[in-house]
Amino acid sequence: MPKAYWIARVDVRDPEGYKDYVSTAKPAFERHGARFLARGGETYEAEGKARARNVVIEFPSMEEARACYQSPEYQAAKAIRQRYAEGEIVIVEAVEG
Repeated sequence: MPKAYWIARVDVRDPEGYKDYVSTAKPAFERHGARFLARGGETYEAEGKARARNVVIEFPSMEEARACYQSPEYQAAKAIRQRYAEGEIVIVEAVEG
């Protein structure tokens, strides 16, 4: 079964409030085997408009990635995130082999 990745692009409006999102989301990420591969850090706008914060999170499978997003814990965190940031999240399946 291939791994899956959340790719999140975010502009944070309120860094202090965003901290509540991070702490609220943590249990969902832990329960679903999330591993952060990139979180913030330097970016290079190769094409298009970049967001200020870019995150790549690896999950053991597409099922775990989707279950994490749909979990009550993450949905509570999402509500907080939407108050303090603007962004997108896509979930993609990895190429096997």
